[in-house]
Amino acid sequence: MKDATDSTRINELVGKIKKYQKSYYQGEGEISDAEFDSLWDELKILDPENPILQKIGSDLSDDSEEVDGFDKAEHLIPMGSQEKAANPAQFLSWAEKHDYDEYLVEYKLDGASLELQYQSGIFSRAVTRGDGHIGDDITRNVRKMKGVVERLPFPFTGGVRGEVIMSHKVHDTLFSDKANCRNAANGLMKRKNGEGSEYLEVICYDAYFTETGGHPYPFHDEAAKMEWLSSSGFNTVPVEYCKTAQDVIEYRAKVMEKRSSLDYDIDGLVIKNKEIDLEDARRNRPDKQIAFKFSLEEAVSTVRRVIWNENGVTYTPIAEFDRVELAGTKVSRASLANPDTIKSLGLKIGSHVVVTKRGEIIPKIEYVIQEKEGELPESYADMPLFSGKEDSLLTEVAIPDTCGTCGEKLKNEGSRLYCPNPACPKRIHHQLEKWISVIDIRDFGSTLIKNMFDSGDLKSISDIYSLTEEKLTPYFLNDDSIEKDKVSLGARKVLASIEKSRTMSLSKFIAGLDIEGIGETMIDKLIDAGFDSLDKILAAKEEDIASVYMFAEITAHTLVAGLKENLPEIHKLIDGQIIELTKAAGLSGLLAGKSFCFTGELYTMKRSQAEAKVKALGASVKSSVVKDLSYLVTNDTTSGSSKNKKAAQLGIPVIDEKTFLSLLGE
Repeated sequence: MKDATDSTRINELVGKIKKYQKSYYQGEGEISDAEFDSLWDELKILDPENPILQKIGSDLSDDSEEVDGFDKAEHLIPMGSQEKAANPAQFLSWAEKHDYDEYLVEYKLDGASLELQYQSGIFSRAVTRGDGHIGDDITRNVRKMKGVVERLPFPFTGGVRGEVIMSHKVHDTLFSDKANCRNAANGLMKRKNGEGSEYLEVICYDAYFTETGGHPYPFHDEAAKMEWLSSSGFNTVPVEYCKTAQDVIEYRAKVMEKRSSLDYDIDGLVIKNKEIDLEDARRNRPDKQIAFKFSLEEAVSTVRRVIWNENGVTYTPIAEFDRVELAGTKVSRASLANPDTIKSLGLKIGSHVVVTKRGEIIPKIEYVIQEKEGELPESYADMPLFSGKEDSLLTEVAIPDTCGTCGEKLKNEGSRLYCPNPACPKRIHHQLEKWISVIDIRDFGSTLIKNMFDSGDLKSISDIYSLTEEKLTPYFLNDDSIEKDKVSLGARKVLASIEKSRTMSLSKFIAGLDIEGIGETMIDKLIDAGFDSLDKILAAKEEDIASVYMFAEITAHTLVAGLKENLPEIHKLIDGQIIELTKAAGLSGLLAGKSFCFTGELYTMKRSQAEAKVKALGASVKSSVVKDLSYLVTNDTTSGSSKNKKAAQLGIPVIDEKTFLSLLGE
């Protein structure tokens, strides 16, 4: 059974789908196809058997009134709703069940569906999609449109299916007040007086005939059908033939790249078998073809260079590519993580790549578009060679081999490129910054860290705890002020913060050591798995750690090696009683078993402090809203943020800071 939250959301989705579908078929589309598809897909997940998913076209609105005054007419070719794939993974899932010898791939036009009906070869009627079986007779308007063939070469009786579109040029010149070409075209074709229909065009992609007037049937497969439509004078969509599903994915990426340069809008591809299957075509939702949609969060670009970001001792490759727009923002960089990623992608300078936005935030290169050897995509035609070689466009990514700070030879483990020198100044400086950030030693800013590091007063974590007011004062006051016995309030504030940081959790302690990829959450998982003391973690073998959730062989190796490298400093801090580790609250904590996610600004404390408080009371902290989350904490509980929306969908309590503090007993 569905819980109350799901039922509420399902009813909300059904209402929105009906509303937006109705406005679309009345020529006043309120949202984009992508936004409508997201509503449809969410309903499929929550309630896959919902009756509305079996309806199509204007039938979704449950409104049979004639709002436009056109007569109704029945289709000769049923206009069902296509199955959709929103990404390569969904398409591959469909392709596993539809393993064709060859896939016929066409542009999916972003317009208004239409059927042109012919009687003995003469154009007789034009019918809109309607509910897929009955639509509006808008013949008088369609006769004004470009691409309509009035007389076929032979006296065939049947229907030709197409899409009414408006070109970008017409839209920009005459109808720029409309949100997009599709909305403008849909509105014009439904005008009672037909005014403006002459600016529209019909592009065709399907046909079916019941009578041929004694002539042979004009085509026997989908490929021949497209050829016949073109030779008969119809405007048609481009057709590509792909041998494998992967070829389809790569062709889609190429089309995405040149999509913005087309004369008209497309929002995906239609993939089908070359064989004609009339029985399947008559279904409300044909099974043997699919619409492979483009995503708003997906684009194609060209890699121009790879830079190496030095974060501590680790060198991380960052790809810089031609700027593209994803989910409303312009992006031109994406992390490549490590040398192995470059190798597995087959990425080179000049590669065409598909870029996505993970979680609506982080740009990521999903894959490289592989070109046939010696053949470059059309988009390269006018592109200057930037490799410096006239005979080569793609160049290998140069991987640095020497530390720019200490000159040590870098160690390339594939999953990580780093300087192995423990005494590397850059490495020590970064560890100091990481410790002060994780432990949250307030007033100890990055400028103070750098100045003290450069002067030699700060060379290790333990040095932080040996600082005195006398040693700190020169960093806040000049010589003249010191001679006048001025007291540095800044130095005293830093010392007070240092003293407060002498007690901390085990997870903070290890996270502060700046071991690559190891944060508090990772250590919390180890503690939950039974490694609940420093001695147990130090004694653990790599294979023991690798078996813990969120760890694997590489991360376990990094942790063990990092702890070993930091062992002298660990002993100095713990055995010298500089740092005291608190015991985890475990199952007995006030908030044991609860989980919190924080978003937005808190008034009484920093977010890191709030997270530390709940962890100390046995709760866990999550970075995103997930199904088993106990509370989302925000001071803007009514905002329309993505986290608030997700929490509402999942029925997770959204509480403000005051309520949060009451849970802590404060």
